Amino acid sequence: MRIYTKTGDRGETGLFGGGRVPKDHQRVAAYGDVDELNSVIGWARSIEPVEFYDALFEAIQRDLFSIGGHLATPHPEGVAKALEKAALSADRVAEFEAAIDAADEELPPLRAFVLPAGSSKASALHVARTVCRRAERSVVGLSRDVPVPELFLIYLNRLSDLLFTLARLANHQLGSGDVTW
Repeated sequence: MRIYTKTGDRGETGLFGGGRVPKDHQRVAAYGDVDELNSVIGWARSIEPVEFYDALFEAIQRDLFSIGGHLATPHPEGVAKALEKAALSADRVAEFEAAIDAADEELPPLRAFVLPAGSSKASALHVARTVCRRAERSVVGLSRDVPVPELFLIYLNRLSDLLFTLARLANHQLGSGDVTW
């Protein structure tokens, strides 16, 4: 199988389960932003210390792949069997909240705006946070026109909170501390 198909050379792309739309379609933008977030989290994982929340980040990457698959599917009933692998659990949001609460116990209280800076790990997590917010905006926009599971919106919102908190925690644990405005 070749990586190039030439089917998108005229600015259209295929959707999961059939159908074609322009590459700038709101659905493509939404799952593309989720895909970009997935890539940025992969980059953040590769930065020392790589063991920092690595299992959670891998789980998040798998979740984001699932969310992207759902967003790329305009008619999920036609590919329900294939989407079973892409199920997303609300338990992950609770896991995010527990991780945020645990990190907050270790962190000094937040008393100022935090600049996205410090260690390489924290800076990458701040980039992931901003990409997460963009993905969230794209998915919210898509949800105005087509049904999108509410869990996806909650997940992305809480994920950005987690990424912010873990960026602060990475700086704290690496001795950088918050860079405040």
